[in-house]
Amino acid sequence: MTRTDRLRETRPTRTVRTAPKRTALISGAGVAGPALAFWLNRHGFTVTVVEKAGTFRGGGHPVDVRGTALDVVRRMGILPRLRDMHIDLRRLTFLDGDGGEVASVAPHTVTGGVAGRDLEVRRGDLTAALYTTVRDDVEFLFDDSVDTLHQTGHGVDVTFRGGGSRTFDMVFGADGLHSRTRELLFGPEGRFHRYLGYCFAGFTMRNTFGLSHELLMWNTPGRAAALYAVEDEDAVHALLTFTHPEPPSDAFRDPEARRNLVASVFADAGWKVPAMLAALNDADDLFFDTVGQIRMPRWSSGRVALVGDAAYAPSFLTGQGSSLALVGAYMLAGSLADRDHTAGFAAYEHTTREFVTLNQDQVGKGDATLFPTTARALEQRNDMLRDIEATPSAAKGRPAHSALTLPDFTPRP
Repeated sequence: MTRTDRLRETRPTRTVRTAPKRTALISGAGVAGPALAFWLNRHGFTVTVVEKAGTFRGGGHPVDVRGTALDVVRRMGILPRLRDMHIDLRRLTFLDGDGGEVASVAPHTVTGGVAGRDLEVRRGDLTAALYTTVRDDVEFLFDDSVDTLHQTGHGVDVTFRGGGSRTFDMVFGADGLHSRTRELLFGPEGRFHRYLGYCFAGFTMRNTFGLSHELLMWNTPGRAAALYAVEDEDAVHALLTFTHPEPPSDAFRDPEARRNLVASVFADAGWKVPAMLAALNDADDLFFDTVGQIRMPRWSSGRVALVGDAAYAPSFLTGQGSSLALVGAYMLAGSLADRDHTAGFAAYEHTTREFVTLNQDQVGKGDATLFPTTARALEQRNDMLRDIEATPSAAKGRPAHSALTLPDFTPRP
């Protein structure tokens, strides 16, 4: 036996130890939650998503994916699928109080989108694409939700409403405008909710109007009614929007109160509004809420962070809710790729907040003028629309939509 052989026999076996994967719980399986799950998984996390609904939510109103968010979905590999699902909205027609046409324009000339590049898809199609991409790599707990959070030096102890408890290295709230995670972490929603003076009721109804690939919007001062026909379908999306001096608390507690409120506001309205009110009474998918934003001085505390509408809802007036959720998820996960939670959350806020603020501030730069509150403001808006109709120009998109260039975060092997 050679000396080398003897050394091989007596040398102890070397054990290679690898650091355990960090664990993360995400509350919410809408847009921000599955997107964050995808990127955290790419960066070496073991991810669990808890969702109070019984399954991922299909259907829903159309949403936009614009600017920087397009780069996110491209990097996720779902851009071709979303292109196939793109809604080809061809015209946006504005009507006066008598139902007469004010102007008919290409949608991107009003929304600030870029024709042929930006996407509009059903919200359910977007969530389905996100869920399908990540479902085999992360754990989903449907029909459950977070009950309590308790942070310790080694993690976050979570109890679930369905029973049981687990400990995670980090917890993320991706649970929307009325976030339970935010309430547990920072307190009541009222501290951070910026009411923008409008309420809305959204629902679907039968398409008895012969509409296809178009949106009609009727306006009088302080009121708007819209019918959105996605395709040649039997149903259209209906939206009734109106000004209200303060959030109507009774309407949130009582379904009958919210229907009565909407009916009273639009009682004397013409055009197709009476048919819309009749359909609202029978709608089983009525969604009622205020139009508002979430503005927070910080998006994290300890080992818990917020993303998407839970942290910075921009309101549907901007059309940027889904895009901010996608971009925020990418930036949050990437900021944690090679950092602990303290440094990672700080980096997330440092690199993302300016982009978020720019897009939230679009409400002050014209978006709300789609819903004028006075006769003078309505006439000014109508003059603007007539000018657009008379001299349409190639839109370049709003700078805020693409104000952030995505860093290239290197996933862990």
